[in-house]
Amino acid sequence: MQYWLMKSEPDVYSIQDLQAEKSKTCDWEGVRNYQARNFMKDMQKGDQVLFYHSNAKPPGIVGYCTINKTAYPDETSLDKKSNYFDSKSTKEINRWVKVDLKLKKVFSEILSLDFLRGQKTLKDMLLLKKGSRLSVQPVKKTEFDKILKLAGVK
Repeated sequence: MQYWLMKSEPDVYSIQDLQAEKSKTCDWEGVRNYQARNFMKDMQKGDQVLFYHSNAKPPGIVGYCTINKTAYPDETSLDKKSNYFDSKSTKEINRWVKVDLKLKKVFSEILSLDFLRGQKTLKDMLLLKKGSRLSVQPVKKTEFDKILKLAGVK
């Protein structure tokens, strides 16, 4: 099993939006960074994902999910009306993928970025590294477990 962190701007798609989905499942579309896309290609069903609200006040981890479906073509790259349209993608060679997430838990309180920076055991977490802006990134199991503990999840 692998562990990940995925960022979303809450005014675009929040964990509350995911919670409101009938099946508590969503397809994670629109990733247009090659490294983030490659991480998504590495994801396996059952992998654990921290859900992070970026460009929020405050930014932070708000819950966790599991990978419910592994990487498959992101058709938004083919839709000229989509914000995620990519003129270099074709139906035959779509450069972009998406995965499906299944909500497991919304945290009762946000674990803010400032709070996380104050946790010595998380000092090496990729999220907390200066200049780390990837929307999809790996997380170590020890970091994931610490986050759940900080959130009061048993």
